[in-house]
Amino acid sequence: MIIDIKHLYKDYHLGNITVPALKDVSFSVAEGEYLAIMGPSGSGKSTLMNIMGLLDKPTAGEYELAGENTLLLNEKQLAAMRNQKIGFVFQRFHLLPSDTALQNVMLPLTYAGIPAAKRKEMASEALQKVGLSDRMDFKPNQLSGGQSQRVAIARAIVTKPAILFADEPTGSLDSENGAQIMELFRMLHEEGVTIVMITHEREIAEHAERILYIYDGKISENERGVKDA
Repeated sequence: MIIDIKHLYKDYHLGNITVPALKDVSFSVAEGEYLAIMGPSGSGKSTLMNIMGLLDKPTAGEYELAGENTLLLNEKQLAAMRNQKIGFVFQRFHLLPSDTALQNVMLPLTYAGIPAAKRKEMASEALQKVGLSDRMDFKPNQLSGGQSQRVAIARAIVTKPAILFADEPTGSLDSENGAQIMELFRMLHEEGVTIVMITHEREIAEHAERILYIYDGKISENERGVKDA
């Protein structure tokens, strides 16, 4: 298993009040799997994504990623694992506005210490893979929403990560561009990329091999079961 989560809890403290965001969450993800985690706003799905992406830590529980017990890693080790093992795709793209598409995709390679010539070669290949070989020198304000998301996907896969996390990847796109992004994810999955996608849209979730449902901080393979729990 590339992800193994056991009895995960996450609480937030607001003054004297404790607000539980995740409650006894347990599941695994196989290498090469395409998983969707579906739930409404406020269900805890973004909190779960942040923990899986090593951007936050749980209050209790166990989380192994690619065989590593992530709770034993220090901040430097966590940052290295994020850079080497994980690719992120967000709803809002998070591209640097002053950089070209090529420069945005090269960014994680810079952090990884890849030489400049190799960075350009790898970033060019990633942009070609997402169909943007003719937009490499364009800045984000010269790109459509769908093109910007494809740049973000190229940036996420350029380091050849073990797993791709996508948080509402079509949330800012119209249906046509959303369908193109889902087709791109299908292609990446067929190439062996492990994908975990967070969404509140059933039609988007159904592109995955498997759906888990999250509601009120609890997770289940049965939608009705998690709502009734």
